[in-house]
Amino acid sequence: MPAKKYLNQIDFTHPKFLQQQVENRRIYNLKNCELNIFESYQQAYQVPLSFGDFVITSMVQGKKIMHLPEQPAFEYVPGESVIVPANETMTIDFPEATPDNPTQCIALTVDDAYIRNTLQYLNEHYNSDHAEKSEWRLHFSKYHFDNDADVAATINKLVRICHGSDLGKDIYADLSMKELLVRILQSQHLQRISDEYAVSSNNSRLHFVLHYIQEHLTEKIAVDTLCKKAYLSRNIFFKWFKEQFGITPLEYINRERIKLAKQMLADNSNSISQVSMRCGFNDTNYFVRLFKNAEGITPGAYQLICRK
Repeated sequence: MPAKKYLNQIDFTHPKFLQQQVENRRIYNLKNCELNIFESYQQAYQVPLSFGDFVITSMVQGKKIMHLPEQPAFEYVPGESVIVPANETMTIDFPEATPDNPTQCIALTVDDAYIRNTLQYLNEHYNSDHAEKSEWRLHFSKYHFDNDADVAATINKLVRICHGSDLGKDIYADLSMKELLVRILQSQHLQRISDEYAVSSNNSRLHFVLHYIQEHLTEKIAVDTLCKKAYLSRNIFFKWFKEQFGITPLEYINRERIKLAKQMLADNSNSISQVSMRCGFNDTNYFVRLFKNAEGITPGAYQLICRK
């Protein structure tokens, strides 16, 4: 997977304004959402937290252990987000929090009616796959995920808007909130289709196209061939793919090739140039740049980590 993207640092509460050492809370209210900034300065366990609205949380600093109903516990660290339905209790451990190493997490709560109205609008105006009964909807089975660049940038924008004093902040926040919801929906949709295509490659044109890409990942994949597989013209195919997943076909192909490259780099007998060629990259320098942009390190550095 691509390297997770971290949120911008947020100033911590001044010590003289701290109200409590565990889950100290600052609140910024807007018309359609509420930004909460939580900070913890000491170890604590089994701390309950719930909201009356849908919530998008994202870690900024430190580590938590999250316990959600009927789910295994998991570590929650910077570069990751979690979505939780309204009125569902999260139970949280803070195993490493200290005054010198506090945890910080943001939580964006969004009114349920706002979510429903946004989904209804998307389904009415931005659903290009009516024939296959595809629809925009949130999947809480995909509740914990790494931030990609777009999700991180949008959350950063919302935090900045909430902190600001612009008279139009409610308008800006509304637009950014809708963008964040779309980004999450597209990411979930891509993950769900990716999980399904191996066993149901002919379930829909989405499954068929992604299955074809996986089957030919080490070869040259012509966009015109993908268009034919989807029975769409070139222009409509690009628009359709980007609308469904939030990324272009080439970005998806390169992302999957980088995943394959990481598996091959773990084998010390493979050189970087060999991995590049076997993953469908004709230019090793291009492969190195792409890998570093996606993973934050070069293929050589990644291979050294695997050796250790």
